[in-house]
Amino acid sequence: MNKGGPIIIIEDDLDDQDILTEIFQELNYKNEIIFFKEGEKALEYLTDTTIEPFIIFSDINMPRLNGMELRAKVHENEDLRIKSIPYLFFSTSAEQQYVIDAYSKSIQGFFVKPKNYAEIKETIKTIVEYWQKCVSPNYVK
Repeated sequence: MNKGGPIIIIEDDLDDQDILTEIFQELNYKNEIIFFKEGEKALEYLTDTTIEPFIIFSDINMPRLNGMELRAKVHENEDLRIKSIPYLFFSTSAEQQYVIDAYSKSIQGFFVKPKNYAEIKETIKTIVEYWQKCVSPNYVK
């Protein structure tokens, strides 16, 4: 896990992107924040770049390649899997079947987006600080 790497956010809702941009600016983390509106574009970036992201925040409901499908593709890719990038769902819905499916695919967390700005900020802070303290296997290519 590259704790100094970019934080990838896969979110097709522009309002949510704006809120998350503001929250990350307020929290003042040094990581670059990279948004993708589509799972396909995120997968293309993840497989084509040598940059190792710190965390992936993914919505579930997206057109073409949804969050579950994207997670499966990331997990099936040995180069991505060995980088130990935490992959989290950050979604407006948490249907029980989504949660079961997510954890059966080795997701590292499933979070429902709070409705309140302060609660979203607190959730993001908790997630990022947890992963900053977490130890992972060293990645050697």
